[in-house]
Amino acid sequence: SDSAEQLDAWSRDGKWIYFSSGANDVARQTDVFRVAATGGTPLEVSRERFLAEFNAAPSPDGQAIALMAKGNSGIQWWRNGHAHIDEAELWLKPVAANAPYRRLLGPDAKHLWPMWSPDGRTLYYMSDQSGSENLWRLAVAGGAPVQVTHFADGRVLFPSIAFDGAAIVFERDFEIWKLDLKSGQSARVPVTLRGAPASAGDRRLNETNFQQMSLSPDGKKVAVIAHGEIFAASAKDGGPAQQVTDASGIQGDLYWAPDSRRIAYAAQRGLDSHLAVYDFGLRRERVLTSGEHFDSSPSWSPDGKMVAYVRDRRELRVITLNESGDPQKDAVAFAGQIAGFQNSPPAWSPDSHWLAFGVTDPKSFRNVWVASAGGGEAKPISFLANGDASTIVWSKDGKYIVFDTAQRSEDAHIVRIDLLPHVPRYREDEFRDLFRPTETPDRRSQPPTAPGVKPPAPAEAPAKPDTGPSSTAAEAKTAGAGGSDKPAGATPSKPKVEPVRIVFDGIHERATYLPLGVSAENPVISPDGKTLVFRSSLSGQSVLYSYNLDELVREPPTPQQLVSSRRPKRFIAFTPDSKQIYYLEGGNVGTTTIEGPRPRFVAVNAEIDVAFDQEKLVAFNQAWSLLDRTFFDPKFHGQNWKALRARFEPYISNAHTSDEMRRITNLMIGELNASHSGISRPPNGFGLNRVADLGLRFDREAFETGKGLVVREVVTLGPSFNEGSIKPGDVLTAIDGHAIGPADDLDRLMLDRADKRTVLSIRTGAAVRQAVVRPVSSAVASGLLYRHWIDGQRAYVDKISGGRLGYVHIADMSSEALDQLYLDLDAQNQAKDGVVVDVRNNNGGYVNGYVLDVFTRRNYLTMTSRGQTAVPSRQALGQRALGLPTVLLTNESSLSDAEDFTEGYRTLKLGKVVGVPTAGWIIYTSNVPLVDGSVVRLPSTRIQGAAGDDMELHPRPVDIMVERPLGESVQGKDAQLEAAVTELLKGLGPKSTAH
Repeated sequence: SDSAEQLDAWSRDGKWIYFSSGANDVARQTDVFRVAATGGTPLEVSRERFLAEFNAAPSPDGQAIALMAKGNSGIQWWRNGHAHIDEAELWLKPVAANAPYRRLLGPDAKHLWPMWSPDGRTLYYMSDQSGSENLWRLAVAGGAPVQVTHFADGRVLFPSIAFDGAAIVFERDFEIWKLDLKSGQSARVPVTLRGAPASAGDRRLNETNFQQMSLSPDGKKVAVIAHGEIFAASAKDGGPAQQVTDASGIQGDLYWAPDSRRIAYAAQRGLDSHLAVYDFGLRRERVLTSGEHFDSSPSWSPDGKMVAYVRDRRELRVITLNESGDPQKDAVAFAGQIAGFQNSPPAWSPDSHWLAFGVTDPKSFRNVWVASAGGGEAKPISFLANGDASTIVWSKDGKYIVFDTAQRSEDAHIVRIDLLPHVPRYREDEFRDLFRPTETPDRRSQPPTAPGVKPPAPAEAPAKPDTGPSSTAAEAKTAGAGGSDKPAGATPSKPKVEPVRIVFDGIHERATYLPLGVSAENPVISPDGKTLVFRSSLSGQSVLYSYNLDELVREPPTPQQLVSSRRPKRFIAFTPDSKQIYYLEGGNVGTTTIEGPRPRFVAVNAEIDVAFDQEKLVAFNQAWSLLDRTFFDPKFHGQNWKALRARFEPYISNAHTSDEMRRITNLMIGELNASHSGISRPPNGFGLNRVADLGLRFDREAFETGKGLVVREVVTLGPSFNEGSIKPGDVLTAIDGHAIGPADDLDRLMLDRADKRTVLSIRTGAAVRQAVVRPVSSAVASGLLYRHWIDGQRAYVDKISGGRLGYVHIADMSSEALDQLYLDLDAQNQAKDGVVVDVRNNNGGYVNGYVLDVFTRRNYLTMTSRGQTAVPSRQALGQRALGLPTVLLTNESSLSDAEDFTEGYRTLKLGKVVGVPTAGWIIYTSNVPLVDGSVVRLPSTRIQGAAGDDMELHPRPVDIMVERPLGESVQGKDAQLEAAVTELLKGLGPKSTAH
């Protein structure tokens, strides 16, 4: 199937394979399946809806399975320690369908990997109940658990019991250990490796998908990053790119020099990041900084004599270069919390005197400050109470700055800050300009003279010997080809740049939103200063717009669409004539003209040799360094982070595959015992969304006894439901004429059938008919199953509350889930006496404050139109407000932002909280891709409750404790939901006759 599967166990007789998969459950929570060793369609042995079951162990007689349930420790086994969400329960279930479960262990510790003794009387398992991971045993008939091993530290992973029950072997500290069950003694198993293990080895890649891009100021060259290295190619023609760096590191933050012959970048080679410059004329690299620092975001001054950069996110520094391009001076221009404008380096004023940069204040508001490149007092020029921003751009005339700003989950705006009191241009000025004398090349730099006064004659230039083309012309000719030996610091003369002035008095009042009418971010201004290009989004499309900045435009300007597609667009840059832009679209170099847009891709390819033995160390160091700089606790939960790297690095050096590298890295990260952490495969690295779904669930016992695929359930709004004739009890006998036998796997038959006409043979009694359906992808099927579950929950609440209560479930805390909440709080729910709010299995996000607003707003006015009934003012004014009593339902898988919501609900005293405490799994995090495509999570922001207590590892409590027993899904019950309904009804009192 398309869902990840985990092999759990063989049956003792070798006839059945048990495994865990989320293929058929809501939100892909795992169920326990089994399939015959001879093949067939896997079907569920344990199928609790919206609850994880895993680590199945069939009993020796084959009549029952032991399994772990709830939480996520089945996939986060590498965490050394646990939160509430990791505290799995041990259950016993007969293999027979609909048989009752029996709980053997509650959620008092992390329990994993149950194993049966051969006589079926004892279960062994791993637990950290003693504080460290050890093996324990438990009598199946009942009694207290008994600790078997007594390790004070280390990990006990993936234990397996011998067929005769004499020993258990397990992994511990990268070695194999054996526990003799008769003596109770544990010892390492000596292992001698022979031969050379297979390794990923070296490979040659031809990359056409890039992580970063930068266009040279002359518009002729484009630099890109592939696999951490820099390449350069013709911007016009593309083609094979020249490799610029080959440093087995991570290069980033590309920024061309004004002369288009040098490029600056941040080079992470090891654990630190330093600034480097590559000179294409001299074909050499200079490293500008050193030391145990993380230097980033280089930015050339317009005169090419200085490079600004950010050190350790705490200092804005400026390097002054000598004529040879070497560092002459490295000075601090500002010290403070420099953050927030991650897509933009410090922005230089056109006269190379000022720097504009982002600063985050103690309340996390992000604003623009300016400082002199030569030092002096830095001052803010924007004062917005916003927390998001990415790009700062200085206008070409130096008179204003634009930047994007927003609050998270709200539309972004582009703000203009006028640095001088703004004097508008008038259309009459255009007419007067027609009478100004035309400047000649000899007079263009002369000051204007009074009427009737003869201007001074230009000074004569000294004569030069006629020796052929001038050196300047020769240099210009070779510069385009990148072949000059002239020192890189030398640049052709340019027209004089007017000094930039800033009037700080009253600047607070000189901020305005550009009237763009759409969400706007990543602004770029054309070299002639007349056009703004920015990025927006529309209906899932990433869109680039242009906007006319000319104050004398005859019609009010409106954004003009340049290019639109689903692929993200970044690193936008103008050509020097202001008529064309380049950008990176989904990793490919794209370009379009501004007038009459004609988007096209520039076919750039980069060939690179990748040595796995180097790549794995670079990725490991990158992951360690990212966490070293951003982990929310500077004390690393009491761990010595540098010592952990030293401990695990030798194992990385001997890893032979990327999966091994990630496994070892996860074990290192697991020592931090932190949520929202870990490293994972590259996106889409685990299979594709290919297996189509019919919206049917089948009876396992009927299939295993030779009765075929008997329909147990038809998913509401699924393909078979929409067909209309297929009912529970029908038998699926064939697909597109292919008869389904006992050894046939339905998933194989449904491969690549999504959205294609599919003919099902359906038997009802003795009659067989044809049913035509249109299967859906597994992703769509998961969404349909969720809505099917919601409809059942809503009907269940309506039934047991006598029609008095409504029900909403919030799947996560994303903006899409917020929109769905608005839909679900429909007129029917609004007409109830109260509403049950369910955040069980909510895996977080960032909109908890908006959700709380819906439930906290109270009406204080009514509004009555003539002939209409009185309406609460908030609803009449279009504000989302429920205005009804509620009760909140949580469980151990309510995590992250769902815990923020629970904390807010309790603190604001909106109602009772029912269920079990939340996950204790709350740190704000972000995902960062590594050089090999792996993704590491960075838990960077501590979350504390209203009382100032850390919420990580501290679940939010409930007012009424109700655990969920396994078996309720088959019975059609929900004890937690019933308790929530009872509590809310109790607070409402008897039903009013008016209602």
